[in-house]
Amino acid sequence: MNTLSLSRRPLRLFSTAALLAGSFSATAYELIVNKEPRPDPWIVNGCEIKPQTSCEGADLKFADLRGADLSRANLKGAELARADLRHANLRGAILDEANLEGANLETAFLQGSKARRANLSGANLSHARSSGADWSGAKIRAATLEMMRANKINLEGATLINSDLQEAKLYNSNLANADFTGTLKRYTIWQDAVMDGCKGCPHNWQTGEPIWEFENRVKQERAK
Repeated sequence: MNTLSLSRRPLRLFSTAALLAGSFSATAYELIVNKEPRPDPWIVNGCEIKPQTSCEGADLKFADLRGADLSRANLKGAELARADLRHANLRGAILDEANLEGANLETAFLQGSKARRANLSGANLSHARSSGADWSGAKIRAATLEMMRANKINLEGATLINSDLQEAKLYNSNLANADFTGTLKRYTIWQDAVMDGCKGCPHNWQTGEPIWEFENRVKQERAK
């Protein structure tokens, strides 16, 4: 009897350890690390990946640029569709007329960047930082901007149809003549934003009933 219980004990301990390991891996925050060291110099299709690099019109689509330092880089007209730019440093970068369709810019640093008339449709910009950026005339359809910090951004004439703006910070921003039709705006911060000629902007955000309070009131009335 004792021999049997002792023989089962290691199995019981292993099972507990396995469960703990499985529980930890399921809930732990995913760390983004490069599987291989980056080459020095780091060159992708003729474009050297470094601060202040000049790669106008470069072909960087599908490129793995996680954590890349491209601060103040000239990427005007570059092809960055589906590129992985998570945690990348693009502060002050020039992305005018670049194609970033479907690019992953989660938690990227884009403060002061210029993406005028760029294509960011379908891009993931959740948790990104783009304060003071100039994205006027940009196409940002069906993109994810959830919890993006974009105060003082210039989105004049930009198209954000059907994008997710939940909990985004857009205070003190220029949204004149932009199109926010069909966007998700729950808990978005619009304080002191310029909304002249903007479609879909909550023009009464500071004076009217907040969107989330209106939704809760409608639900309560329907439940009666």
